[in-house]
Amino acid sequence: MGHREDLLEGAKRCLLEKGYARTTARDIVAASGANLASIGYHYGSKDALMRQAVIASSEEWGMRMAEAPAAAEGARTSADPLERFAETWDRVLQHIATEPEFIAAQVEVLGLLPRDEGLREAIGAVLPEGGEGLVALFEGVPDTEVDAEAARIVGSFYQALLTGLMVQSLVTPDALPTGHDLAAALRRVTTGRVL
Repeated sequence: MGHREDLLEGAKRCLLEKGYARTTARDIVAASGANLASIGYHYGSKDALMRQAVIASSEEWGMRMAEAPAAAEGARTSADPLERFAETWDRVLQHIATEPEFIAAQVEVLGLLPRDEGLREAIGAVLPEGGEGLVALFEGVPDTEVDAEAARIVGSFYQALLTGLMVQSLVTPDALPTGHDLAAALRRVTTGRVL
């Protein structure tokens, strides 16, 4: 790898170990083996590098979910859409439970968005792609088969659930709902039937 890639890998490690706000340029240099001046040369600033680290980490997390054994077979393991919804959420929840450092970093970043315009713009630019990826994951189709309107509407729904579950995992990790709990809640909300 070159300095640019080394810096990004170092920044991603620091994001998980120290968090977004507590990571310094010197931390990144120590984690990457690059020199301090290379941050400015390759990324312009430490903040720009950290924004890229957040985005790259999120993309990698999404790819790990999509590549999980059940996901590789397609989310359509069940013909029933609600059962498929439950099965997919169980896989997502497993990733949330096993990667608490990533989840903590993501939640920290969410809290910084109102005060950091550059971070908000960077995340806003990739948010539609994230929604598209979630729709593809839950429907068991390639990203290329997800239309823009589904990515916007359904992707936003999945992103809202995912964000809430990430926060819950940090507050009450032992009380997270299961995929079937979420499916039962969705059934009640959409049909009015008691659980």
